[in-house]
Amino acid sequence: MNFKPKLVRKGGSESKAGTSSNYEPVTKYMTTDLITFTPETDIIKAIDTMIEHQISGAPVLNENKELIGMISEKDCITVIIDSVYHNQPISTSKVSKYMTTNLKTVSIEADVVDVANEFLKKNYKRFPVTDDKGRLVGQVSRRDILRAIKAMDVTTWQNEVKVSRS
Repeated sequence: MNFKPKLVRKGGSESKAGTSSNYEPVTKYMTTDLITFTPETDIIKAIDTMIEHQISGAPVLNENKELIGMISEKDCITVIIDSVYHNQPISTSKVSKYMTTNLKTVSIEADVVDVANEFLKKNYKRFPVTDDKGRLVGQVSRRDILRAIKAMDVTTWQNEVKVSRS
């Protein structure tokens, strides 16, 4: 008798346990209709937009629509420190001053397990998703991965039993 566990997902599709290539692609859960900023965007405008749209951050693109950074709530919180401790006027500050330029991106080829592992390793709330030429095609957040988890039934295992007959 051989035992080979198989993961059964909602909808009945099966995959061998431990093979990440059979998991849902990140493209199924990522957001493609993105709010983006430019480096020249006023930081207050970026903060207003993030509050209005209830997002925790967004990609920053240059004039050629290339990804050059990310701006997050945490980056924006620095604004108050600069204002209070360094006596800098908020009204003249731009996104370029606060954005993060040391980016971690995920490939359009990644699956949700790959991205979940990256979220566990890094303290980011979102990753830009790029194609093979490095172009921004979407963004995946922790919440998107939670939606992927909800779509999977990872606790259901089935036994594959083979009985040899002589």
